[in-house]
Amino acid sequence: MSGRRRVYVVTQLSPAAPSAVFELLADGAGWSRWAAPLISRSWWEREGTPPPGGVGAVRRVGRPPLISREEIVEYLPARRHAYRIRSALLPIRDYLATVDLAPVDGGTEIVWQGSFVPLVPGTGALLAGVLKFFIARLARRLARAAAAGPQPGPAATPPATA
Repeated sequence: MSGRRRVYVVTQLSPAAPSAVFELLADGAGWSRWAAPLISRSWWEREGTPPPGGVGAVRRVGRPPLISREEIVEYLPARRHAYRIRSALLPIRDYLATVDLAPVDGGTEIVWQGSFVPLVPGTGALLAGVLKFFIARLARRLARAAAAGPQPGPAATPPATA
């Protein structure tokens, strides 16, 4: 038996416009540029509608060996980006995250909320705390990168296969 659904919420401000923040979120292949060293690899497994990062797209992000598969389930430019984790080395299921962007005083309020069901009873609060800690750092990096402007360099490529 698994535990009850857990939720965490992270709020971060950025001096960048919502469109600049969304552009980074929606570029799944580019996450390794702005989220490093937390995320060192990022690429598209499948494009969505609209391409490349719209609904139905699957991005792969993480640090080996912890690479997750995330499917984009909502794509509202400059307003909302939502995804489900389809596979990851985490003891959770039914993970859904929404990233809401709202214009505030010349910038953007980023509200990143995640929910999941822990696979191991009694671990929900710990997992929510760990995920919130990680996402808070991602949100800070996202806010700074959006404010800094376009990210130089190529996006990471998928790992080589033998």
